[in-house]
Amino acid sequence: MKRITLSALLLATLAVSGCNTVEGVGRDISGGANVVRGWFGG
Repeated sequence: MKRITLSALLLATLAVSGCNTVEGVGRDISGGANVVRGWFGG
C-alpha cells in the first residue's frame, strides 16, 4: 500500500508541475484519479 501511495504522490507532483493553469491542474488531477481507480478495478 505504501508503494501505491508513493506512486500516486509522484504522479500528482509531475502532473501539477507540468501545467500552467487552474483548469490544467484539474484535468491532471482527474486523469491521475482515473489511473488510480483503474489500479483498483473500479
